[in-house]
Amino acid sequence: MLISALLGIAIGTIMGLTGAGGGIFAVPALVMVLGIEQSSAGSIALLAVGAAAALGAFQGLRQGIVRYKAALLLATVGSASAPLGLYFSKLLSPQWLSLIFAAIMLLVATRMFLSAKKGANDNANVEIQITGKVCNVSPDTGRFQWNIRTFSALSLVGLIAGLFTGMLGVGGGFIIVPALAYLSNLRMQSIVATSLLIIALLSIVTVSIAFSQGLQITPSIIIFVGAAMMGMLSGRSLSNRISQSKLQQVFALACVAVAALMAARFLM
Repeated sequence: MLISALLGIAIGTIMGLTGAGGGIFAVPALVMVLGIEQSSAGSIALLAVGAAAALGAFQGLRQGIVRYKAALLLATVGSASAPLGLYFSKLLSPQWLSLIFAAIMLLVATRMFLSAKKGANDNANVEIQITGKVCNVSPDTGRFQWNIRTFSALSLVGLIAGLFTGMLGVGGGFIIVPALAYLSNLRMQSIVATSLLIIALLSIVTVSIAFSQGLQITPSIIIFVGAAMMGMLSGRSLSNRISQSKLQQVFALACVAVAALMAARFLM
């Protein structure tokens, strides 16, 4: 019980400090420390990640920065592809899932390093270009200018995010945030808030499917999820006192370390 609580607080604090990545650490923690199977660990991790994302999305909705139409589109498409991800998780062995997860974490680490360097040099993205993106945003309303290209691009992002959410249980944020940043001219604050709403919706669907397939929640898992929420709140409080670029660099290094551990499981 104590170990579950400590792990939950640590993972929740990371989520609060970095604004993402809870599932990335929750899954290996559940697998390697608590001895939970990889396929089940993904769904359990989404309980904590989804709850934290719902809180952030609620705050974003109150501030009016969530692009809820885009979020609903991505979540709808992602919900359709999430069962396919769960199906793949049952077909692949835990060792192969560990290797895939390790590869994903290395990609996340690279993105975090690049994002930290860019953030330090760009002085917080003062202005974002108005045109030239696949999914353009109106400078007057801050909302997407909807057309076939925007619809298709966002649908593809939702499909990929849902697939990885179901297969690896990592929430999809590591796909959604960089994809929206690359494809659109949304401000980063709006991207993060929109991503949180998508993650929350996808987590609800995926966890519901897992429960229908017999997922069991033990008291230690309940403690883990509750402690993660407490850690998330404390991390949010601490985040204003520490350089975000430094936090991203530390987070990336931690991703590399956990990826090495997960890859080691493949060799065992």
